Amino acid sequence: MNTAHELDAWERAYRDFETPAGEMRKFGRRLHALGADRLDLSSRILEICCGRGNALIAWQRLGFRRAVGLDLSYALLRLSNAGAPRIVGDVRAMPVADASQDIVAVHGGLHHLRSLEDLEATLGEMRRVIRPGGHIVIVEPWSTPFLTAVHALSRQPLIRRLWQKMDAFERMYEHEQKTYDAWLGQPDAILALVHRYLTPLVLHRRWGKLMVLARRAPERTGARRVR
Repeated sequence: MNTAHELDAWERAYRDFETPAGEMRKFGRRLHALGADRLDLSSRILEICCGRGNALIAWQRLGFRRAVGLDLSYALLRLSNAGAPRIVGDVRAMPVADASQDIVAVHGGLHHLRSLEDLEATLGEMRRVIRPGGHIVIVEPWSTPFLTAVHALSRQPLIRRLWQKMDAFERMYEHEQKTYDAWLGQPDAILALVHRYLTPLVLHRRWGKLMVLARRAPERTGARRVR
């Protein structure tokens, strides 16, 4: 866990990639596209891998007032202006009570996990902390022609010199290449785990993103419980 006040190289690239205002608008559009803005405004929301907290503000702008953020990076959490409670914690073993949340959401954090075992543990935790009838929101990068084209552009030296956003995008990629490429390279295994732990109501794979609105799936008799 990064407990230093200084941002590491990936976190600096993430900060440079997009302004907080732009990121808030993007998160809001995604939540609207999934229909999450039509959920109960009194919902208790846990935003995991919340980073600097702009997704928390996006939820607030949609009218939700009970959002809490969780992230492993203390440095990123310190950047948040969301005014919402924030927790330093590991998504594979969340310091959150069973069935205590109405919505659990993640915007671009799962692809940082090191293995499918870590992903399975995290999905198990998401299912554990969500109440019966609650909702889970997942937005992650996905291999599509659009994303392939974006990566091709970001690797051009001239593009990087002229376009700061593309340079920051490529710097983020350089610092997370191992987990990022592993995530994009095993879509069938990832979707199998999603369907094991969740019951998707909406599932889109387009414009370089996997977008899911789901309920928790019932635990299978005799299945291994991930803790």
